[in-house]
Amino acid sequence: MDQTTLPAIDLPSLPEVSLKALEACRNGEGHRAIAAILASDTGLTARILSLANSSLYGRCGTIRSLDQALLRLGTRQIETLVLTAALQQLMQELGSEQWQQLRDFWRHSLTSALLAKALATLTRYPEPAEAFLLGMLHNIGELVALREPDPDRRQRLLQQHPLLAARLAEAWGLGAMAADAMRHQQAPPDDIGDASHLVKLINLSTRLALSDAAGLHSAMTVFDLGEELTLEIKRRIDHEVDAFALTLDIPLDGDYSPTSGRQALRQAVAEQALLEQAQPAASLQQAAATLTLITGLPALSFGIQDDALVLLGRSHGDLPTMTLDAEPAHSALTRAYADGQPAPISPDSATVLDQQLLGLLGTAALIALPVATEGQSFGVLVLGLSQPDQPAPPLATRYCQRLARALALPQPSPSAPPAATSALQRQIHEISNPLTIVRQYVHQLQHRALTDDLQQDLTVIREELERASRLLLQMGQPDTPDTRPATDAVELNSELVALQPLFRDSLFSGDDRVLALDLCPVAADITVPRSQLRQLIINLVRNAAEALGERGRVWLRTITPVWQNGQRWVELSVEDDGPGLPPGVQQRLFQPVSSTKGCGHSGLGLSITKQLVDDMEGHISCRTGDSGTQFRILLPAADLPDHSRQTQASADD
Repeated sequence: MDQTTLPAIDLPSLPEVSLKALEACRNGEGHRAIAAILASDTGLTARILSLANSSLYGRCGTIRSLDQALLRLGTRQIETLVLTAALQQLMQELGSEQWQQLRDFWRHSLTSALLAKALATLTRYPEPAEAFLLGMLHNIGELVALREPDPDRRQRLLQQHPLLAARLAEAWGLGAMAADAMRHQQAPPDDIGDASHLVKLINLSTRLALSDAAGLHSAMTVFDLGEELTLEIKRRIDHEVDAFALTLDIPLDGDYSPTSGRQALRQAVAEQALLEQAQPAASLQQAAATLTLITGLPALSFGIQDDALVLLGRSHGDLPTMTLDAEPAHSALTRAYADGQPAPISPDSATVLDQQLLGLLGTAALIALPVATEGQSFGVLVLGLSQPDQPAPPLATRYCQRLARALALPQPSPSAPPAATSALQRQIHEISNPLTIVRQYVHQLQHRALTDDLQQDLTVIREELERASRLLLQMGQPDTPDTRPATDAVELNSELVALQPLFRDSLFSGDDRVLALDLCPVAADITVPRSQLRQLIINLVRNAAEALGERGRVWLRTITPVWQNGQRWVELSVEDDGPGLPPGVQQRLFQPVSSTKGCGHSGLGLSITKQLVDDMEGHISCRTGDSGTQFRILLPAADLPDHSRQTQASADD
């Protein structure tokens, strides 16, 4: 194998997998559903892992699972990546024997990955998702060899694919233990008795995936697993692979032909490219013309104004004035708006309003398509059809979904005129001046402070003033990117202790309102920016304090380590014993809403909190009721060094 360059990550994938992944992204499915599809394919996994661990995202080598990669990249970036991979795949030509090998490769890789995950769970390896990932990538050299035209080089790749997999693991920053697991995947079982846990997992899972007697012997030698238990695990994994292949429409029995899968993928890619070309502006006025452009059918667009449906756009002809009551929902237009579902009609069942719409469209039938997302309805697009009972073109439905998602995003305000911009800059300047003076006084007070506690309080004040100044600067220059480097690990417990006196003086003064800290006894190091962490804590504690009324208690708790989906987290819990969140707030939790706290509150606190947690690649959940409210936040723990990971893994051997 050449030692100069690594192979380009444009490896072939089964068309059925790319098609399902593209549809999942296009339909707005959750990142776990998308990850389950992508994780079944070595080529797509390699692309995503390479991108997520690249320097483009600031922290190379911190992603060790597809879930983490999706959180970092976002569904939109993943959709672009899958579309690009599909286009490259459609341009690749493989022979019938190569397609057969690719199908068999897919089954073997997925079987190995699922076995590695099951064995990791059984033998208490702390990161099953990492074991799955390496099981999926262990034989990536065979995939590279599949498209290698030179027979001699292809043979070298097949013979040395463990070394190639190890080099890729190192290049992607997966750590020394991962590279060793790749490198020694074919070592004799008797030689790995004292190897790391991860080496044993990958070695055994790849042998068991081959369904030979050597795998059963290895299970006994490596992990002291009996034959009956090993066979049961293998049967369960085989059944899981068969079921997953069925959901992807991949035939595992007999000869494999990619023809139907490639045709469906080609059509999906063409439709996606057409939708991208007709990217919906966040406006219903132009939607009718765009819908006609991509379907070839006449269209009308209705929006909501003062609880009424108003005709905003028409793909051809003059635009008449038409304002309609949204209720009662008798016509196709009002039914689609009320039910949030497509509503077709034919001349036989048309109301008077339906007949008016047919006249505007000049067609024999129509279907009304809602432009709506969960909890939000923006309007209805009406598409003319040539025949009764004709279904809406799939492109029309997907366009309405994309338009609704675009409308749901916060809309940028029109560019301010020069006078308004100048006024804003003057206001920012006037606010910045006193902030600068206060910061200077704080700096002088730090030199006079007599106690460490006072020094610490002044440090917090100074850093928050600096953060306020940066926010003002960003307001004055909204297009300026934040180029500050990523921060080192932050110790959560120390931050809470530092902020506690400030909270007590401002939000919990008196004996009737209490702030209690319940901190874990070990260091809670997390990899998040300090300023964002403090803003998150301040937002949550302020909300909890304001929910108490005259009296009550707020608890701040930390727990570590918390293991979830094979990743190590630090948990921060903010809990109060107030009356709980009102039903209206619960229904639109983490969305900008009108505040229930009265004058001086914008209702943006929880939406900003959710954005902060997302930016820190964390998770947030809420439990609320008559006895109080609890927000639970999982923040990514600082990575263990490789030697610590090895020690922890060896402790479970």
